[in-house]
Amino acid sequence: MSEKFSATVRIGDLSDFIAPSQACIVSLKGLKANSTRPDKAEVSTSKKEVQLEPVKISLKDCLACSGCVTSAETVMLEKQSLDEFLSNIDKGKTVIVSLSPQSRASLAVHFGITPIQVLKKITTFFKFLGVKAVFDTSCSRDLTLLESCNEFITRYQQSQSIDDKSSKLPLPMVASACPGWICYAEKQLGSFVLPYISSVKSPQQTIGAIVKHHVCQSLGLRKEDVYHVTVMPCYDKKLEASRDDFVSVESQGENHMKVTEVDSVLTSGEVLELIQLKAVDFKALEEAPPDRLLTNFNEEGYLYGVHGSSGGYAGTIFRHAAKILFGREVDGPLNFKNIRHSDFQEVTLEMEGKTVLRFALCYGFRNLQNIVRKLKVGKCDYHFLEIMACPSGCLNGGGQIKPKPGQSPKDLIQLLETAYMENVLVAEPFENPIVKGLYDKWLNHPGSEKAKRHLHTEYHPVVKSITSQLHDW
Repeated sequence: MSEKFSATVRIGDLSDFIAPSQACIVSLKGLKANSTRPDKAEVSTSKKEVQLEPVKISLKDCLACSGCVTSAETVMLEKQSLDEFLSNIDKGKTVIVSLSPQSRASLAVHFGITPIQVLKKITTFFKFLGVKAVFDTSCSRDLTLLESCNEFITRYQQSQSIDDKSSKLPLPMVASACPGWICYAEKQLGSFVLPYISSVKSPQQTIGAIVKHHVCQSLGLRKEDVYHVTVMPCYDKKLEASRDDFVSVESQGENHMKVTEVDSVLTSGEVLELIQLKAVDFKALEEAPPDRLLTNFNEEGYLYGVHGSSGGYAGTIFRHAAKILFGREVDGPLNFKNIRHSDFQEVTLEMEGKTVLRFALCYGFRNLQNIVRKLKVGKCDYHFLEIMACPSGCLNGGGQIKPKPGQSPKDLIQLLETAYMENVLVAEPFENPIVKGLYDKWLNHPGSEKAKRHLHTEYHPVVKSITSQLHDW
């Protein structure tokens, strides 16, 4: 399981003892783990020997820890598993599935079909199992992009103001869609970096809010009867869905009910496992029409969305900022330039010989750490950073379908990049009719109090749990 998480929260392939992997964000200094005892946890220190029974922790415990308490059975995913998914269908719940475009691309490459065929066939497959509706998170991504554009404009204008800067949100604004990055920022970096992070929820949590707080109401569904599942390229999304920030308590008379935006997350690989479990010839499945209520699918039968296989944050916000702040229409592909390598790229806008906008894509933990060091000393000259924990971004998430025998990871990424925009029309998020409808019927307008309540969140330094204090013994 551990190799599937991003490097920032990865848990080593260990055998029932407490220790982090080499990729863990924290090292337990001074501890030597003995892996010869598969049924016990042993930690050696200079002062004492401590023996513990195997530890069972939840996803929330993982978020509350700055190290890893791990074993071959460590992170228990009872509420994030295929069995739980199928169980809720059997219980008669109204199950709604939201499919990410990265997962769509992963399935398309694996089966050798187009992304639109994947969407139609996966709709057939899930509805055969008993799922009520299958949506596409490109729709909620457009909503997050719109909110992110508006937040950036506000931050930039505040930065140019001569008013008291102590109450302003600082630049650079940092994308908040990657839960691996957020986990690292909250657990290891704390207060100094959190003000830079965009308050806009990820597309996963945005569609969760739409489903539970808008779709349920408009379709007359009881929230407690709806089980919302997302299909994502990343195991870290399971951590994100389990955050308390995305669980609200609502009153019904004298009763109080917890409403979770996303009840469960399945990865691309787990969906493939489910297809294989059901012995389905996926390529031979009939193609059902997509559920257009929350899917970027037009009358002509095309998917639509933005460029950028990790969400398109930098490109979309750059174009919008150039237009709104400087009156410049930026047409055609953006000229992102590699800085050392393809996992760190930047694009700039020049006006009268001066750089007025400087944006960057920053993928992978090493690049992430370099940026953090610059932020800490106040020497980061970017206005916006699209940070993703995984090298190559979301298409390379730990939950994606693995390369086939003889296929290199690099070759697979290239195929995924091509498939990602296949049959997809490039479209402006501000012109998305579904997004416009959501504002008109639900959110009122961008920046409204309702939009802030449902589409934005806060981040907090995470208090270390007792398990993370082992290195202080």
